[in-house]
Amino acid sequence: MKHTTKLAVITALIGGALSLQADVEANWKKHCASCHGADGKGQTTMGKKAGAKDYTDAKVQESFTDEQAFKATKEGIEKDGKPVMKPYAEKLTDDEIKELVAHIRSFKK
Repeated sequence: MKHTTKLAVITALIGGALSLQADVEANWKKHCASCHGADGKGQTTMGKKAGAKDYTDAKVQESFTDEQAFKATKEGIEKDGKPVMKPYAEKLTDDEIKELVAHIRSFKK
C-alpha cells in the first residue's frame, strides 16, 4: 500500500511539473516569442526593432537580475519616454511572471 501511495505522489508531482512547463511555454509563445523568439535570441522582426536581447548569451544573462526581469515584465520598459515593451501586470500573475523569468534563464548556453 505504501508503495502505491508513493508512486501516486511521484506521478502527481511529475504531472504537475509537466503542466507547469506547458503553461510557461504557452505564455512564452503567447506573450513573448513574437519579439524574443521561440529560442530566446530576439532575432524576430519585432525583436530587432525593439532591441530585444539574446537570452542565449551568458553575458546578457549576467547583465540583469531575476528581480529586474520580473519588474520589466510586470511594469514594461520605456526608452526615451517611449514604450519598448508593454507591461504584463494585467495579463499575467506574479507566479506566471516568475515562471517566465525562470524560462528566460533556461535559454542560457
